[in-house]
Amino acid sequence: MKLHFAGLCAGLLVSACGESEDIEDLAHRALVSDDAAVSAPVFDMPYLMSELDNGLRVIIVETDYPDIVDMQISVQAGSRNEVEEGKSGFAHFFEHMMFRGTEKYSSELYSDTLKKAGAATNAFTTDDFTNFYLTFTKPDLEKLIEVEADRFQNLKYTESDFRTEALAIKGEYLKNFSNPTNQAFERTRALAFNVHPYSHTTMGFIEDIEAMPEQFDYATMFFDRWYRPQNVTLVIVGDVDAKRTLSLVRKYWGAWERGSFVADIPAEPAPAGPQYEHLQWDGETQPWLFFGFRSPAFVATQKDMPAMSVISSIYFSDSSDLYEQLVIDDQYADLLLTDFPMNRDPNLNLIYVRLTDEAHAAAVTDAVLATLAEARTQLIDAEKLQQTKSRLRYRFTANLGSAGDIGSMLAQFVPFERTPETVNQMYRTFDVLDANDVRDIADQYFRDDSRVLVSLSRSASLRGMDDIASVDALAAVRKRDAIPQETANSAEPKEDERFDASGEAVPVSVIAQPSVSSPLVDVAVLVHAGAAMDPPGKKGLAALTAAMLTDGGSARWSIQEINAAMYPIASGFESHIDKEMTRLAGQVHKDNLETWYRYARSQLLNPGWHRQDFERVTTQLENSLRTGLIANNDEELGKELLYSRIYAEGHPYGAPNLGKSQDIASLTLDDVKDFYRDHYTINNITVGIAGGYPEGFVAQLSKDMQVLPAGERDRIDVARAPEISRNAATIVQKETPAVAVSFGFPIDLTRGDSDWVALWLARSYLGEHRSENSHLYQRIRELRGMNYGDYAYIEYFPDGMYRSSPDTNLGRQQQIFQIWLRPLRNNNDALFATRTAVFELHKLVREGMSEADFEATRSFLSKFVSLMTDGQTRQLGYALDNQYYETGEFARYVRDGLASLTLADVNRVIRENLGAENMQFVFVTRNAEDLQQRLASDQPSPISYDAEKPDELLAEDRAIEALPLDIEAEDIAIIPAERVFQ
Repeated sequence: MKLHFAGLCAGLLVSACGESEDIEDLAHRALVSDDAAVSAPVFDMPYLMSELDNGLRVIIVETDYPDIVDMQISVQAGSRNEVEEGKSGFAHFFEHMMFRGTEKYSSELYSDTLKKAGAATNAFTTDDFTNFYLTFTKPDLEKLIEVEADRFQNLKYTESDFRTEALAIKGEYLKNFSNPTNQAFERTRALAFNVHPYSHTTMGFIEDIEAMPEQFDYATMFFDRWYRPQNVTLVIVGDVDAKRTLSLVRKYWGAWERGSFVADIPAEPAPAGPQYEHLQWDGETQPWLFFGFRSPAFVATQKDMPAMSVISSIYFSDSSDLYEQLVIDDQYADLLLTDFPMNRDPNLNLIYVRLTDEAHAAAVTDAVLATLAEARTQLIDAEKLQQTKSRLRYRFTANLGSAGDIGSMLAQFVPFERTPETVNQMYRTFDVLDANDVRDIADQYFRDDSRVLVSLSRSASLRGMDDIASVDALAAVRKRDAIPQETANSAEPKEDERFDASGEAVPVSVIAQPSVSSPLVDVAVLVHAGAAMDPPGKKGLAALTAAMLTDGGSARWSIQEINAAMYPIASGFESHIDKEMTRLAGQVHKDNLETWYRYARSQLLNPGWHRQDFERVTTQLENSLRTGLIANNDEELGKELLYSRIYAEGHPYGAPNLGKSQDIASLTLDDVKDFYRDHYTINNITVGIAGGYPEGFVAQLSKDMQVLPAGERDRIDVARAPEISRNAATIVQKETPAVAVSFGFPIDLTRGDSDWVALWLARSYLGEHRSENSHLYQRIRELRGMNYGDYAYIEYFPDGMYRSSPDTNLGRQQQIFQIWLRPLRNNNDALFATRTAVFELHKLVREGMSEADFEATRSFLSKFVSLMTDGQTRQLGYALDNQYYETGEFARYVRDGLASLTLADVNRVIRENLGAENMQFVFVTRNAEDLQQRLASDQPSPISYDAEKPDELLAEDRAIEALPLDIEAEDIAIIPAERVFQ
């Protein structure tokens, strides 16, 4: 890494530092400062910071990550700024509208520019700010600085564009609210705040969202108020020259005019709780408890927020006593989570618990309140406090693995004081935090008058919740009965067993990617066995086995002892399951590799197989299926069910990776032990190691693994999916506010086949994941405003609503072509969007791609592949996949394939592999019978708009609304959600 400009010009006025001709000299003097009273900065990367005359703050960080640049544009306008009644949701609305284009760069030209740059771009809105971000390669730095400057200064949209986007935002709201926790969160906020804008979520109130199409004039005023340079911080991180980059920013952003508007944010009065409310949910769900307490405003120099981070870690993490009590011992809950936010104004600290049975609600409530009373009255052990500070620092370090990671981290902190030094100041405050501070701050905030409690279940009420304990009274009793506390020393860790094995050593397959400069070490144990190896009647066995290894303890240590050991090093050992692969992995700072390996090694090679862990992990697996997937995630449910319908019962790919609920309930501990014995063998494992690990670590790991049997590489014959001879549909009947849609068919190509890159290019053009550049996104989302997004895939892509890039280690011998339409507002819209996607797919097969689209997509992917493989963890994951598919290095494989492609090649591959007939469709809707009737009769699905649309589009709509889907009544199945994946 280059030592360039200073970490803030330490203490000098930013404007002077930014505009001085002697910036390098000032930077040098700051770097050599030897003030011993100041702790070593946790963010110690040199950076240049400047403020332009118009108030725009610019922060540039040079890195050694080759070719990659990340740009973050933080606007200090979030839902906090929505002060007028009836106007909630406009900060989030402009997150969307900012992609609508300008006079110079229309939305089409803007998208085309980003596509040529191979850029990944998106945005998000928070309570306090809206953030826009792009990641791209450095040859396009100037062009993207220019186009971003243009859209922030010259955004232009018509009232028709405005109305179309308002409809799409309503679709996003409905998408989110198929998950009951969103409704509980919204209600908790509303109860906690009366006048402050934190009373609503960033999406806004539904009544305000529905009224948005009529708010065109207000939207113009909102943008004029907040999208001004003094409210914006531009962060650029990556393979750049800082001085040259700053000059480019001045060139394109310098003329932006400063604004003068200052909002009057109403202060929320002191809370007057406690408050309790129960929500009844009509659909399937596990019970939830949401505890909210007024939180402190974030000020980096004050101890309140750092103390809250410590409280969250010590009292509510997976190494806490409460977690051990509720999740591991009593098994009253399977999730215990916190959200202690950093906000400009006092907000809400949230503790939320997912119960295994609503009968446990009162006991869990008592346990949470007793824990808070303990936090208010008991001094934390000094060593535990130091471990927690260590954990928080190591967790921070783990988030600096790429230019994008650094940019994302800075984007969270610069909205406060518009400087990276906020990070260092916060950690300096952590350094001086002591046990008395933590106790006193807990006593200040976790009080009855501040408490809001919302419960949620299928029942009209929860037993025992009419007499909720007083946390003030519990704390008073503890204070009265308190005895002097002595600092306890943590027990020395038990010595782990030695992993010695007699006989001749069996070679271990290792993919090593050492990096002297990396502070992190990634270890991935890839077992070549997964859900496809689950025997009939035992679907879920591979997932349960993996979970027992990473969350079930070892023969020497309980899972709580392991969690406690992993706690100060901010690490862990996690599992991920697919059809033919199971990945057990962890990332740790190189200083702590020995500690991490001691425990992870014991989990992997000497499992505990404890009965209590087995019962708990089995329950958690079934809840992940029944609640996490089926009850709370319509989109992933539709996608997973599509795979099961395409492959059908009895096929190795015919059940979800998590298994089937009845099968999971019947699994035994002996089943798990047998699966481990049969598949976790030396010859069936590939180990990936990357980062700053020491010489000798690979040899030690290979030696230790000799305790496993030699075994053989699992080779499973995966038959082709059953032939689909005609269109068929499955409709999941579920109480949900929107309609989720997925459809597709099996394909013969997999990565490594000669035509795969060509089909991958066609897929990208049609529906690149989370990209506004794709064709389906433009036709359905942008032009018609029907939903949140529309994508296409030729490889399995789980958790798409949370991921912007595909995961690794999902190697499969068979794949499907899939189109995923984000939820639509109702059955009619769902049918119209489905018909539109079928129409565009048929058109692509019939006409092929154009030369211009082919070249643009090829250019995009040639650069975008650098973003896909950026970062140590992802590079290791792709290296493991490269071995499975026998492709060689992925980026080179893709670029070489793209370079040799012709348009004729791509269009031939489209014709040979894609089609618009003989598909499986999956819909998730509350009105299943209505949708069944519409499909069986091929009932037209006309669409209407709140704004004028071009005649050409309306003519196309008339053709699409009556497009036959050709699904016969006998080929349409309705299945209640509670019966899916039984």
